[in-house]
Amino acid sequence: MQRATRASDVPGLRRLRAWALAACPARADITLRVVGEREARRLNRSYRGRASATNVLSFGYARAPELRGDIVLCHPVVLREARAQCKTVAAHYAHLVIHGVLHLRGYGHARPDAAARMEARERRILRALGFADPYVPPAETPRKAR
Repeated sequence: MQRATRASDVPGLRRLRAWALAACPARADITLRVVGEREARRLNRSYRGRASATNVLSFGYARAPELRGDIVLCHPVVLREARAQCKTVAAHYAHLVIHGVLHLRGYGHARPDAAARMEARERRILRALGFADPYVPPAETPRKAR
C-alpha cells in the first residue's frame, strides 16, 4: 500500500487489503497506490491518452504463476464519485479496488458481454463483503410535504 496523498479519510490498509484479497486468486503481488489528482491526471495522460484524472487505473505485469500489478486510486475522484452516487466512501473504494483487481486478472468492459461478466463478478464479491450493488442507483429520499 502506498499513500501519495495527505487525505485523512482514505480507508486503512487492512480494509483495502481485504477488498483486494476478495477478488484475488491465491497468489498475488499487488501494490495499491492512493494518489491525488495531479498524479492521476499524469498517469491517465501517459498511459491512456486522456487529460483528466480517473478513479482507478490498473497496470498488470503478470497473471501466472502469480498475479502481479499495480492499482492506482485517485482519492479526490473517488470522494466526488461516492458523494455524487450517494455511496459511502468505503463502498466506493471497495468497488474500485475489486474492479482494479479484476482488470489485473484479465476482466474487461470494452465489449458488452465482457462488461456483463465483469459487473456480475463485482456484484458477487461486493455482496459477499456486505456491500450493495454498485450499479443500482440508490432510491431517492422522499421529500417532505410542505
